[in-house]
Amino acid sequence: MNRLGRKASETLIEMAPSADDDIAVLTKFKLLQSEGEESNGPLCETLSTAGSEVPSSSEIDKRHQSKDSIFFRDGVRRIDFVLSYVDDLNKEWEKKLERRKEFESNLQKAGLELETEDKKESEDGKIYFVKIHAPWEVLITYAEVLNIKVPIKENDIPSMVENPLDCMLTPFRLPEKVMHPEPDYFTAPFSKEKQELYLINDESTFFSPSMRNRIVNYILTRCPYGTEEGKKKFGIKRLLNNGTYSAAYPLHDCQYWKKASDPNCDNERYTLYMEWARFLRFYKEQPLDLIRKYYGEKIGIYFAWLGFYTEMLFLAAVVGVICFLYGLFTMDENMSSKEICDPAIGGEIIMCPLCDRECEYWRLNTTCESSEYSHLFDNVATLFFAIFMGIWVTLFLEFWKRRQARLKYEWDLVDFEEEQQQLQLRPEYEAKCTQKKKNPVTQEMEPYLPLTSQAVRFCISGTTVLFWVSLIIASMIAVIVYRLAVYAAFASLMENAQTLQPISGLLTPQLATSVTASCLNFVIIMILNFIYERIAIWITDMEIPRTHMEYENRLTMKMFLFQFVNYYSSCFYVAFFKGKFVGYPGAYTYMFNRWRNEECDPAGCLIELTTQLTIVMAGKQIWGNIQEAIVPWICNWWGRRKARNNPENLYSRWEQDHDLQTFGALGLFYEYLEMVIQFGFITLFVASFPLAPLLALMNNILEIRVDSWKLTTQYRRPVAAKAHSIGVWQEILNGMAILSVVTNAFIVAFTSDMIPRLVYYYAYFESDNSPMSGYINNSLSVFLISDFPERNKSKTNTEHFVICRYRDYRYPPDHEKKYLHTMQFWHILAAKLAFIIIMEHVVFIVKFFVAWMIPDVPADVKAKIKREKYLTQKILHEYELEKLKERLCQGDKRATEKEFIATEGRMELSRAM
Repeated sequence: MNRLGRKASETLIEMAPSADDDIAVLTKFKLLQSEGEESNGPLCETLSTAGSEVPSSSEIDKRHQSKDSIFFRDGVRRIDFVLSYVDDLNKEWEKKLERRKEFESNLQKAGLELETEDKKESEDGKIYFVKIHAPWEVLITYAEVLNIKVPIKENDIPSMVENPLDCMLTPFRLPEKVMHPEPDYFTAPFSKEKQELYLINDESTFFSPSMRNRIVNYILTRCPYGTEEGKKKFGIKRLLNNGTYSAAYPLHDCQYWKKASDPNCDNERYTLYMEWARFLRFYKEQPLDLIRKYYGEKIGIYFAWLGFYTEMLFLAAVVGVICFLYGLFTMDENMSSKEICDPAIGGEIIMCPLCDRECEYWRLNTTCESSEYSHLFDNVATLFFAIFMGIWVTLFLEFWKRRQARLKYEWDLVDFEEEQQQLQLRPEYEAKCTQKKKNPVTQEMEPYLPLTSQAVRFCISGTTVLFWVSLIIASMIAVIVYRLAVYAAFASLMENAQTLQPISGLLTPQLATSVTASCLNFVIIMILNFIYERIAIWITDMEIPRTHMEYENRLTMKMFLFQFVNYYSSCFYVAFFKGKFVGYPGAYTYMFNRWRNEECDPAGCLIELTTQLTIVMAGKQIWGNIQEAIVPWICNWWGRRKARNNPENLYSRWEQDHDLQTFGALGLFYEYLEMVIQFGFITLFVASFPLAPLLALMNNILEIRVDSWKLTTQYRRPVAAKAHSIGVWQEILNGMAILSVVTNAFIVAFTSDMIPRLVYYYAYFESDNSPMSGYINNSLSVFLISDFPERNKSKTNTEHFVICRYRDYRYPPDHEKKYLHTMQFWHILAAKLAFIIIMEHVVFIVKFFVAWMIPDVPADVKAKIKREKYLTQKILHEYELEKLKERLCQGDKRATEKEFIATEGRMELSRAM
């Protein structure tokens, strides 16, 4: 069956590397001259060229033609890509005109067809639009170059047995046509020599729009446009950077709020908006196959990961809420807060001043309410939840591998040759590297960057990254200094301000300092983050990475390292440093010999860590959603304000998309980065805040719909790209999962009061009937006020206190080991270290056992992959055998009987294997 009969006899396609140009492989087209007929001249003269006039016989009155179309003026050829430019009459005008002329001429030589819309036809009368169409011959040539898989046979493997419980999930399901817009096929890499083998029912729809724009983009990024300063220049990215073109983008297939009037339009954008991108559909599953078909596998795999992550968060959120409710229901039973609030106990305990000179002596029961609230997060459930999250993160990563393996099979990515797709040289690398050397594999000359140049660039890059990380640490130290400097001011203000008296029990100086410092820290984080994003891209460009994969990996590591330090440094300070190096009255430790180090609240530092985590995490999520949704919407509204006054039939599809925001090559990078930072919040410090997974779950439900809404309605259609996994982010998540076990073990041991309470409960209790009674008195040491040096003495001691108490385990002033650590201190320290070792080993053993028990690829997927490979090989062998039979019947001398027997033998061997 030859579906190409006529075309095959008219056109010969040859793919050959140019002798003068090692940059890219362009396709050369030549018209065959039929016997007895004259040549019609070069192909480029027969194509619709930039600026050419449409023949008068087919001239169309554009005022009456609907411009909301994705086709050329002839209504047949599909627009696969659009270039736009503004013809400014400045000093660069002639140079830009020459570049465009050369570039578009080379695009036509590569086989693409162009059609230009004059600026008079544009809404603002300034912008030219060059529409690009890839004909069949170009598509099949580059489908082979890019190793694109296409259907050869409908899948005959029966689907999985339906689960009886699926009926319960019906309200969450989408229609079958939306979930699976295409039948499932066995596929094979495209080959021009075997076109009869593929299920080509219609050449115009055989390659999906996402495949078409991917092929055209491949040509655009490698097409030359001339020589400047002795260097060969090429690629649409460079032309966009130097202003020759203002935009380059594929078209959406219709408006998102209504279907297109053209019956040939698939209206996939409309379907995605109605079924996926509206918030009212938040409880519905995602149409991943349709997302993949419309946007490509790279975006599809992101939404699959985000959806799976959100599903897994549901379990963590439920357990976290249960732990929180446990703390809420046991608040009244907490002996520590009871003793603090008791006027006969906490009301009689006089605490040492929390700052020098300005602060006063205070009674312990003034922290009554904060100690009660700290029990919500500092209780026995904290330990359980920390261990649970260590196992949960392993289950999440292992089950994602299985989900990813299933997607790889369903989306024809099993044999995806990442080396071929991702290891292609970046055009920027080829342009900037003037020296060449022979590739030992291909034996071809290719550009390379000398080792000395690489070393210099890496040194500059490393120094820059180190400087910015140091800047973050410096800003964190500045925030710490702020905390130390303003504490006395808050203490004095709250003591004297009558308006704050009603909330003085809840809003303590410690809490006020913590909240304001957290807000200040969040603002600094956002500012530094905004600046560093641009610095990271600049230094990564300066390194000139060789491949797209290297570029993404280097940028990812730079950005993640910075974000890690930027977002988590303040939490690490509160969790592991605050209150740990205070000293004791009369021998306090000072930062820069000026500011006295902070102390924890008598109820512990965990409540402050919770406050810090909540403000930074919630603030980042709110700010992120504002950036992602509101800012693009405002920009688009402002950009289209003039177009709303014009009739819809004069506002063309390419102009509508031109007025949208650009998603950009790093669009997904920022989405992954945002989610990975959130992942760190809910794993690294989750022991201090069991409600963190619930906040993340609520955010992610909104995030999925915000991302889908902005991608479908506010952004130009991204160029489709392939990806078979989430890439280097998987390794980052694995590293954070391991680190989270360590951090949570240290939080439980050193930040919470659990271990000291347990040691007291089992070894130092004073009453058999109530083992925890007396804990507060036991945990506070005694200091003789007369031993205060002049620097530390409070200005006011109107009640003439003799002793004051402080958090520590030290001998009293009348003991021979005055103010030295007691044995209980060393017992608690030993218990903390033992707990860390035991918890880490238990969780790691369980983690590795669970990872070993769960195979990365499901058994049914393995069977399907083998079945598909077998059937694909069988079909290909049968095709070759048929061809060989035809050659034998036609008397082809090259087709020998031995060759026929060998082919049959290969088929039998394939069946046996």
